[in-house]
Amino acid sequence: MPGSGNKQMIIDALKACGAVKFGDFTLASGKKSSYYIDIKKASTDPKTLKIIAKGATELIRDMDMAAVGGVALGGVPLATAVSLESELPLVIIRKSDKEYGTGGRFIGDLEQAARIVLLEDVTTSGGSVKDAIVAIREVGAVVDTVITVVDRESGASESLGSIDVNLVPLVCASDLV
Repeated sequence: MPGSGNKQMIIDALKACGAVKFGDFTLASGKKSSYYIDIKKASTDPKTLKIIAKGATELIRDMDMAAVGGVALGGVPLATAVSLESELPLVIIRKSDKEYGTGGRFIGDLEQAARIVLLEDVTTSGGSVKDAIVAIREVGAVVDTVITVVDRESGASESLGSIDVNLVPLVCASDLV
């Protein structure tokens, strides 16, 4: 996790930009929740996005990474901001292969044996990022770390751990609600 000062800055920024909402919500997983973390709200707010990028970059500086990756759509603005802050190359992972133009699943250079850190917006079960990890590993690159802005503490860490991936949250849902 980022230093306690950065963590508190991220918590304050997420609340200030209106990313933390309370009510009755249905999550992507289909589960019901009394709160919702709208990271799209945060990633479209320049001040909040910069604070998130600084927190993630603080973590990445201690890792030997070749690139920063984001899964379309939610992870892309986060990974872009972290790429700018860390000066690491950016890789965008599409949900599926593009069938026209240059085609492919990846935007950016994804080298064999290169270590890539993935950025996620919110993790619940970890299911959405697992597909991207499999695709990256299929081309011979290495993913062993996912940094998430908010971990809902609903099994993502254990799920990703089962495929030898460490989930590193900038903040946890319990920090916000």
